[in-house]
Amino acid sequence: MNLQSRDKKHIWHPLTQHQTAALPIGIVKAKDALFWDEEGNEYIDGIASWYTAMYGHCNDHIIAAMSEQMRQLDFIMFSGFTHEPAVRLSEMLMKILPDNQEKVFFNDNGSTAVEAAIKMAIQYYHNQGDKRDTLIAFEEGFHGDTFGAMSASGISSYNGPFEEFLLNVIRIPVPQVDTAQEVLEELTQILETQKCAAFIFEPLVQGAAGMKFHSSAGLDMLIDKCQTEGVLCIADEIMTGFGKTGRNFASDILENKPDIICLSKALTAGMFPLSITSCSRAVFDGFLSEKVSNAFFHAHTFSAHPLGCAAAIAGIELLLSEEIQENISMIHQMHSNFASQLALNRKVIDARVQGVILAFELEIKMDRYGELRDKLYRFFMDRGIAIRPLGNTIYIVPPYVITKKQLERMYEVIELALEAF
Repeated sequence: MNLQSRDKKHIWHPLTQHQTAALPIGIVKAKDALFWDEEGNEYIDGIASWYTAMYGHCNDHIIAAMSEQMRQLDFIMFSGFTHEPAVRLSEMLMKILPDNQEKVFFNDNGSTAVEAAIKMAIQYYHNQGDKRDTLIAFEEGFHGDTFGAMSASGISSYNGPFEEFLLNVIRIPVPQVDTAQEVLEELTQILETQKCAAFIFEPLVQGAAGMKFHSSAGLDMLIDKCQTEGVLCIADEIMTGFGKTGRNFASDILENKPDIICLSKALTAGMFPLSITSCSRAVFDGFLSEKVSNAFFHAHTFSAHPLGCAAAIAGIELLLSEEIQENISMIHQMHSNFASQLALNRKVIDARVQGVILAFELEIKMDRYGELRDKLYRFFMDRGIAIRPLGNTIYIVPPYVITKKQLERMYEVIELALEAF
């Protein structure tokens, strides 16, 4: 009996309508930018398995670091204890995060990193006797599936059944070059009339919305306005972090830095579930008190797991290496060249590139998750290219170790898709 048949008996998959969905493909091996199914078919991982395996699958450097750590210290709870991997990771992060970040809080996935950030913001003001009950977020943002993170998200296909149970969130459009002033005026009115705790955003690129880009100058204006009015700013860098935008973090491109940053996915290169919520000294100081109740009473059993920390340390070492930085530049250049070609195709809308992210829309209407979208997905998979379209949005976020030949093959299949659809 193959993996598909065994899987069907007991497993409930994410983002899947099991009444109509095709059986999942059984994967048995992965290495670098490739993985293989149980039938021996080879696939190029065009999205680094949800933007996590950025240094390639089964990276030897990361495996060695985790193996060594496993023999030294497997796990210890993080309340009342600390350990070398967590301390060292915090030190390494402080060298590459924006200068205003000073403290790190450990979680176990991207959604819980956002959850912690939202709770930090609300309690920060609560500790001052200031009850603030409103968050500001972008339209079509996505921040995770736990309740606080889901509240901040604006994609109804994920949130629909839960809308009446969510936190109070006011949404604003993302700022574009020609709309930034208008969005700033809308934000100003919200700040004047609502008790806002935080503004949460995906900096520069909205991932789940379809890799939609927005103006860095416009976002800078919004952050500046919020911080001037005493509202905390939370950058969700779970997708954008660790080199994908061409800088270590998308926030590096901004002049005004967020007060809180959420990190996960490429943090451990997909090797281990771990996330971090970092913050400024001012945010941390807001929890210092003689009152125990003013502490941040939020915890995860696997916080700062030594194996995850070891993976993250090894990942950062790779990120800062000359080889990976050269590969990031190579991918960006090849994406830019291909985007120029795509722009000439009448079936393509808004071919765009930011770092190693390439995205565009097909000039055809299709549901985010529907029959035509599934047909497009299968078209790619049947040709050995693992790309997950978001409706009519096609995007690539490849591992940094991908080869030129593999990138060219993905481009070829995308061109075939443009002819077929």
